[in-house]
Amino acid sequence: MSRTHEFHPQHYHRTLGPHAPVLELDPGDELITWTVDARGHDASGRQITPRGNPQTGPFFLRGARPGDVLVLELLELEPSRDWGFSQCFVDPGILDPDQARKLPEPKLLRWELDRDRGVATVADWPEWDIQVPLEPMLGCFGVCPPQGQAISTATSGPHGGNMDCRLCAPGATIYLPVFEPGALFFLGDGHAAQGDGEILGMGIEISMRVRVRLDLVPGWEIRWPRGENAHWLFTLGNARPLMQAVQHATTEMLDWLQRTMELPAHVAHPLLGQRVRYQVGNVFDPAYTMACMLSKEALPPGAKPWRPEHPPAE
Repeated sequence: MSRTHEFHPQHYHRTLGPHAPVLELDPGDELITWTVDARGHDASGRQITPRGNPQTGPFFLRGARPGDVLVLELLELEPSRDWGFSQCFVDPGILDPDQARKLPEPKLLRWELDRDRGVATVADWPEWDIQVPLEPMLGCFGVCPPQGQAISTATSGPHGGNMDCRLCAPGATIYLPVFEPGALFFLGDGHAAQGDGEILGMGIEISMRVRVRLDLVPGWEIRWPRGENAHWLFTLGNARPLMQAVQHATTEMLDWLQRTMELPAHVAHPLLGQRVRYQVGNVFDPAYTMACMLSKEALPPGAKPWRPEHPPAE
């Protein structure tokens, strides 16, 4: 029988790796916990841990083994204070070099969050009334990487990490490959809102209350993170240059269609070629992120379920 656990973190990690678990959960359990913002500020605005996308966790999922898939359902992501911050200017690496040299000195903006109205407003110059809708998401989360590595929360890989993809929002289910016993799941780097690419080098950085459900699919081998929401299937590739991230994400989607859903290649390839959509995740950090997206309604009637219903026979 599934349970709900409430965990109040006392310390945080700036690497995803083989750290001691803070809590053990069974597949199907819900978890309510809290995250600090990317610079280590909590719900009261105090900096309680060093900056650098500090992560809550890791959480040990009983029964998870290498070759399995951890299932993350994002149920609720709620800002835990009424203000956030972002950079003011687009990162120089996103601009032509001649224009990047003309940028002013970096400046942090303060954003006021009106959770009743669902908007964030720039507090620094109210006369311009710059507002964006609140669209909470997780910028960084994942499992322990393979071979017991500890990888910085500044970057990403097959284990997840700092992907800053707007699809990782409430209502999404994320599938992550398991590399170590218990998976060792981390989460953090909440954004109240963010445009594609995180081109400021920040979303609207915020501390959060998070409610998720963790589950397990035994024996489902995947190479890169996958996900779904009400409308889309998506795969996430993380690499630099950006074309390599596109390759990872596209290859993973074709594998999903062919190996999991059992579509023949002569069906999967032209279907994806005409119906694919791409959404850029992070283009600021050491590894870029690209999401390959396919509408669920585009799948032909003969496609098998995209999530295995039963583990393979031993």
